[in-house]
Amino acid sequence: MTISYPDDTFDGIHEAACHGFLHSVESGAAVDGPGMRFVFFMAGCQFRCLYCHNPDTWKLHNGTRVEVDDMLAQVGKYSRFLKFAGGVTFSGGEPLMQAEFVGATARAIKERWGLHIALDTQGFLHGKVPDSWFDAIDLVMLDIKHIDPVRYKELTAQELQPTLDFAQRLVRLGKQMRIRYVLVPGWSDAPDDVAKMADLVASYGDLVELVEVLPFHQLGISKWDRLGLDYKLRDTPTPTHDEAEAARDIFRARGLVAT
Repeated sequence: MTISYPDDTFDGIHEAACHGFLHSVESGAAVDGPGMRFVFFMAGCQFRCLYCHNPDTWKLHNGTRVEVDDMLAQVGKYSRFLKFAGGVTFSGGEPLMQAEFVGATARAIKERWGLHIALDTQGFLHGKVPDSWFDAIDLVMLDIKHIDPVRYKELTAQELQPTLDFAQRLVRLGKQMRIRYVLVPGWSDAPDDVAKMADLVASYGDLVELVEVLPFHQLGISKWDRLGLDYKLRDTPTPTHDEAEAARDIFRARGLVAT
């Protein structure tokens, strides 16, 4: 399957630290890291995942222009609660599309309130930042979308290897990880593929605190339709509870905690 979208769905990487582009926020998220999270959904993503449920985040400059102080003002209202209840998560889109700005904001949050900070990413752009960039990040929620490089590219329009290299970098840095794996019938649910993924993830050792097997859903169709994009998984079903549990059991058989 070939992925082809209009050229204007991608408008580049943002390299300024003083300002960035924010798609939206969520102040009480329970599925974007440990505890209750304040989530910044950053604008911009260079992936074109067939199952993306937020294609409206793809274009960087469709987001709202913000400065670090704007981000701090939003978190500050909840900082006391977040200190003991959870923390802050940078998601997207793809937050590493705005690595300088996200890094500056994360460091400011850590210095001012000492909050737990998570990064939700596919890691493709990790090579653009030094090791020290991750000092303020307590947890990386790494989205590995498929174990087979060919299927990965068919699914995302990008290469797998940078993400795998990023995982090894996190191991070297001793950084805690949660692995996210979207279970898509006919794409990423083959038991052999799940087993190969589980073997890889198990090799990261105790740094992996959790594997999240996320059943594919159709909630993003309306956004694709509004944007005039061809949603190729329109007829793909959502995995059943038993199918999702079977995939989780493959991870659990390697000694991993899977939900």
